This record gives sequence, C-alpha cells and structure tokens, in this order.
Amino acid sequence: MPRGGTFNLLVGGPKAEWPANLTQIDGTWIGVDRGTLRLIEQNIQPVAAIGDFDSLQEPELQLVRRNVKDVRSAQAEKDFTDTQMAVMVAFRDYHAERVDIYGATGGRLDHFLANLFLVLEPQYKRYAGQIRLIDRQNTISFFLPGQYTIHKEPDKRYLAFVPLTPIDHLTLSDEKYELHDEPIPYAISFASNEFVGETGRFRFDTGLLCVIQSSDTYEAHHE
Repeated sequence: MPRGGTFNLLVGGPKAEWPANLTQIDGTWIGVDRGTLRLIEQNIQPVAAIGDFDSLQEPELQLVRRNVKDVRSAQAEKDFTDTQMAVMVAFRDYHAERVDIYGATGGRLDHFLANLFLVLEPQYKRYAGQIRLIDRQNTISFFLPGQYTIHKEPDKRYLAFVPLTPIDHLTLSDEKYELHDEPIPYAISFASNEFVGETGRFRFDTGLLCVIQSSDTYEAHHE
C-alpha cells in the first residue's frame, strides 16, 4: 500500500475540465465514484475507489471491483460528499502529504461548493494547506495563517484572494496590486490580482484564505 506523497483524486465532474495531461501527472490516484471508471478507461491504476457508486451500472461497478483492490462503498443517503470521504481516506489511511482533486469543478454547483468549503469543517480544516482543487483553467489552494511564497504555474497569470473566514493583516507585497496589513472582516470575494514575476508573496495572521491561480486562455487549451 503506497504511503505519503501526493494523492490525486478524480471525481465525477466533466471531462472537459480535466487538465490535458492527466496521464502524465505524478502521484498516486484514488477514484471517486464515476471517477474510478474514468481512471480505468485512461489506463491509470487507482489504489482505491471510494463512493456510493450510485451513478454506475452493475457491469461498470463489477469492472471497478475487478481492477481496484481497495473499494470502499458508502450509502447513497449521507451527509457528506464522496469527495469528502476520499479526502479523509487519503490523509488518514494513506498518510498523504498533499491531496489534489481533479474534476471537482464545472459540474453540479452543489458538489463544487461542498468540495470548495470542505476545508471549513473541523475534521478537514487541519489539512487545508495540503488540499488543492485543479481543473484545466484554475488551481485553487487553501492557506492557514502564515507567510507564503506562491510559484506561478504555467499559463496562470491571474491571482484571486478569497477569504473563507475573516482575515487579519493581509499583506500582498509583490503582486500587481499591493496590500499592507489589511483586515478583511467578512468572508467575501476580496481581491483579484496578477503576478508580476514568477512568484508572489503574501501573509496574514488569522483566518482561512483561498487563493486561485487562473488563466483566461481556456479556449486555447480546450480539446
């Protein structure tokens, strides 16, 4: 059983939102519900399959069971998403150092919001800095209080800083639009910004901050 390192989750979102190089992404894969079937179709071997599998027909479910050793089924009626369950399994049972979630955007809005805000729940919040949501156009990361240097990803020019809880003393020291010790008392979409170099620095004292790197070149990458 693999331990540590980066674990990639593929969930049941639209294929159009996947990064183009899915098969070239490093790390260990976990399939989430229909995402498991899609990994098998891509010739990617997941170490685990997690979900209620209510979107799969019986032959598809049997294919999953033949190809994945660690299959964990949940009841369809539950108070959490399949992705939340998979995130906890990755950290708790596989001791992941980071979890990257693919396919969690662009589909059902209720699923996306549940996955976006899972870092606010007590059992996940301590892992917030180790979770990312990634699609073809955006990388969504979460940060607990501290000082950070964020590296610009290829084709990602834009930055957005979105407080998920009230933030104290937010400082953006070398982005295009600087801030200095700014209090953000409400959890609202706060600041769009841009990289001016290959890195950006920021710090804050309290709260939970969502940082989005994005591109406006989606059509150029669309298959």
